[in-house]
Order: sequence, then structure tokens, then C-alpha cells
Amino acid sequence: MDEKGKNLGSEEFAHILERWRDDGMRECRFMIGAADGHSKQEREDADLLISFGKATWPHLLARAMLAEQLFRATSILAGHPYHRAG
Repeated sequence: MDEKGKNLGSEEFAHILERWRDDGMRECRFMIGAADGHSKQEREDADLLISFGKATWPHLLARAMLAEQLFRATSILAGHPYHRAG
């Protein structure tokens, strides 16, 4: 999670996780950056940088938002109807 990352919609995020899963990625880790994001080296080492926008979010809120997006992604991939699809 980094302010310079991609601002993904829920379906796009779900499809990225789906691709990783189908490609055999064993695990993925999410790191929440500080107010100024991650270091240049951390950004370069990341497979993907994701942003929740330009606003600065408290870490506890960012964790809750990430957990919700992971839940939503698994629901989308399980075939549950997504109210914003379309």
C-alpha cells in the first residue's frame, strides 16, 4: 500500500489476486506504507503497488480497508454478485 501505487477498483483487484492464485503464487504480503509511502528500494522490489488514493489514512483504518477489499475480492472470485459490476 503506497500513495504512488495504482488505484484499483474491486473487480480489478480481484482479478489480480485470481491471476496470482492461478499462476501458483503461494503467498502474497501487503505492507502499509508510512505517510510518505515506502522507500525507493521497497517500491522497486514490490510486485505491485496499490493506493487507496492520495489521502493519508491512519494505519488501523488502512488495515480495515485492505481487509474489506480482500473479503470483497474473494466474494467476487467465488461468483457472488457484485453490486457495482456492469
